[in-house]
Amino acid sequence: MGMSGKLLDGDVAIITGAGRGIGAASARLFAEHGARVVVSDRDAEPTEATVESIKAAGGTAIAVPGDVTDPSFAKKIIGAAIDAYGQLNHLVNNAGYTWDGMLHKMSDEQWHAMIEVHNTAPFRLIREASPYMRDKGREEMGKGGPVANRSIVNVSSTSGLHGNTGQINYACAKMGIIGLTKTVAKEWGPFGVRCNAIAFGFIETRLTGSKEAGASMTVGDKEIALGIPEGIRDMAIMFNPMQRAGSPEEAAGGVFFLCSPLAAYVNGHCLEVTGGAGI
Repeated sequence: MGMSGKLLDGDVAIITGAGRGIGAASARLFAEHGARVVVSDRDAEPTEATVESIKAAGGTAIAVPGDVTDPSFAKKIIGAAIDAYGQLNHLVNNAGYTWDGMLHKMSDEQWHAMIEVHNTAPFRLIREASPYMRDKGREEMGKGGPVANRSIVNVSSTSGLHGNTGQINYACAKMGIIGLTKTVAKEWGPFGVRCNAIAFGFIETRLTGSKEAGASMTVGDKEIALGIPEGIRDMAIMFNPMQRAGSPEEAAGGVFFLCSPLAAYVNGHCLEVTGGAGI
């Protein structure tokens, strides 16, 4: 914590999928608490919009749009962070989407797309960050000095923890990220780098909006419908102890906590932010 008393003062954070929803709310919250944020999203326009909103509020941020599934992306964004700010403290692997279908009808392409975005992309980003996170911590420890606050947060889902009809690909990927998280926690924990996962329940984003509203995204030459049928949305709220969906800002609070010094001894954990659903 720096002189300002802000919990992330002077820290540098990369947040993927930060053009909208939970990622954008997280980027704004991190900046509010003193972090210099590297904002990334697949689409340039919302990436720039998040950066503008941070700057308008007096924060510091840069935009690095790009597709996390591009093999060259990790080098590009880590390089941009180091060029701009000279260090890296936090990596939030939030980018992702859903491509639903029943198992017996699911194509290999549909299956691989979810593994690629939710497992392979975070793996590549963490690997690329190792000189600035793992090695820096090791160096600081070797000198016997204080070790900077460094952490990784990987976004999981209750679909991974409990499985979900029509989401075999997404559920496997979101459970897989927990295995990745716990392994990084064991490998990098000795060098002061914490790695945690966060599993969101029903948060109001374009992935959980009403399917009838017709939101979609294009992947390659495929148009993928996003959202949840209205009847299932209603049921999710009915069975939630808090009787409502969460907001992106409420979801961002969990991400912020895991990166903050308040979670200095939290490592290898999966925090559920669900309003109590699934308990």
